Amino acid sequence: MPQDTLKDHGAEKRLVNIRIWVAVALMALLGMGLISRLFYLQVIRYKELSTQSDDNRLLVQPIPPTRGLIYDTNGKLLAMNTPSHILSIVREQTRDLEGLLNSINKLVPLSEGERQRFHQRLGRRRPFEAVPLKFDLTDEEIAHITVNLFRLPGVDINAELIRKYPEGELFAHSVGYVGRINDQDLKRLDPTIYSGTHTTGKIGVERSYESILLGTPGYQEVETNARGRVLRVLKKSNPVPGQDINLFLDIDLQETAIKAIGDRRGALVAMDPKTGGVLAMVSNPSFDPNLFVTGIDSKTFNALNTDIERPLYNRASLGEYPPASTVKPVMGLALLANDLVTPDEKIFDKGWFQLPGSDHRFRNWKRSGHGWVNLSKAISVSNDTYFYIQAGKLGIDNLHDFASQFGFGHRTGIDIREERPGLLPSREWKQGIYGETWYPGETVIAIIGQGYMLATPLQLVESTALIANRGRYVQPRLVKEDIPAVQGEFWGDDIETDRAEDTDAMNWELIISAMEDVVHHREGTAHWSIGRGLKYRMAAKTGTAQVVSIAQGEEYDAEQLKEFERDHSLFIAFAPIEDPQIAVAVILENSKGASRVAREVTDAYLLPRLAQTSEEDT
Repeated sequence: MPQDTLKDHGAEKRLVNIRIWVAVALMALLGMGLISRLFYLQVIRYKELSTQSDDNRLLVQPIPPTRGLIYDTNGKLLAMNTPSHILSIVREQTRDLEGLLNSINKLVPLSEGERQRFHQRLGRRRPFEAVPLKFDLTDEEIAHITVNLFRLPGVDINAELIRKYPEGELFAHSVGYVGRINDQDLKRLDPTIYSGTHTTGKIGVERSYESILLGTPGYQEVETNARGRVLRVLKKSNPVPGQDINLFLDIDLQETAIKAIGDRRGALVAMDPKTGGVLAMVSNPSFDPNLFVTGIDSKTFNALNTDIERPLYNRASLGEYPPASTVKPVMGLALLANDLVTPDEKIFDKGWFQLPGSDHRFRNWKRSGHGWVNLSKAISVSNDTYFYIQAGKLGIDNLHDFASQFGFGHRTGIDIREERPGLLPSREWKQGIYGETWYPGETVIAIIGQGYMLATPLQLVESTALIANRGRYVQPRLVKEDIPAVQGEFWGDDIETDRAEDTDAMNWELIISAMEDVVHHREGTAHWSIGRGLKYRMAAKTGTAQVVSIAQGEEYDAEQLKEFERDHSLFIAFAPIEDPQIAVAVILENSKGASRVAREVTDAYLLPRLAQTSEEDT
């Protein structure tokens, strides 16, 4: 066999050395690269990366302020805050949001509405902000979520204060309610002030005094773990709670008014003519404001919104109705102030009136007429013919100018957003709206509060208080404190400030005496319904507003008409005459009995006070 070639150990050694040096060089290069990278990260980008690291570990959380409370005039709570456990999710701490929602749904049932509202809130949130998913968790629901938190990344349960209205429907239209912040709200709200706050005032006092009630948010810096759980609070700035508000509204009087109205549609506003404080504001039917606090489901809202009874509609300040004969005291003052009639001047009423050259008869409510009638009797028995005859003397221009001094055609400027101005027609108005001239027959029906003329119950009580004060104006107001509402946002510049203070004192007394006869004279239109047994002197005026036209020659028969076609019943009053303490305006839609509702409210308010005054005098 051939002999094996001898190995070259020197060559092998050189090869091994080369390999070793190559490996050392590579390791040196890798080490230098690693050192360079560490230098770059630890030195050059230290501040930037340190900040990012802290952001992953440290979070600044907003602390929502406690919303101010709302009380009635006697210190009873109308709007309070109650603790509620809320299930929230931080979007950045979960990779599969829909999967997480499905997991939560297996533990705590989620409605489609709750999911939908959650996704809406998700689009409006700040980074790392907890977004509410479900409110008012029960103890059982809290337990189910708590034991499963380890497999629910980003989920947390927090205790927060939410709004509650202990009186339910009683003050829904006046106090109003808070609701979830929506896209429209975001356009007008400062996101900094509303950090951590999920609701804002929607209507009523809650809306107009939002900036007062809200307060100022605080902040806390917290340390979190990798799952986003708070480990400790590092720094904290406490929030400033919102201011409490006291109203003129009286729970007991409000309850009396609602009980008196019963199941009828209508509105009532009671006001202190000395201060302008609104003592009661009723719109019936009403709704439960608590439904809106954490977000109302679409089915419930649609049911309320499409209800033919219109429970969401504030009839007291938004309802525009023909004021009918309740304007006759104002029209009487207009005739006297313009020297168009004298107190003793009489007309003969045969039951109707015709304009010269016309065969149309404007009928008195009493078909046979009232015979000889002067201004006082025309008001006390609500004679239409007297005012028909005087309409031509007064004219639409004088009528408009004088009635506007009593607030007709203008918003009262009450401190809630929801108010309409009614309608006080004029030549210019008709020309602008219809492109037509004003006709004499339209003045004939305007002078008795029909035709185009419309007024809200709030306007009616304002004009009544003006009569009670003999021309001294007071601003209707719900809140006692001398703090501004968010006026510029919704109040127009058309609020009338010029009032009828220059009217002759004798004219005031004549009209008030005639209004007194409405209740206390046996021929007065309200005498037999409320005048008997009254323990104080009341000045008042009844009214009946036509809803549908009745053909000439035909008589009104409520039984032959559908419910929503029947006449409205109106009533204005103030008492006591010698020292007015309350003014009231009532309207009952398609129903009778407004005077009896007013009597129950004035009795409830005045009798205890008069009894107390009597005891003090003795």
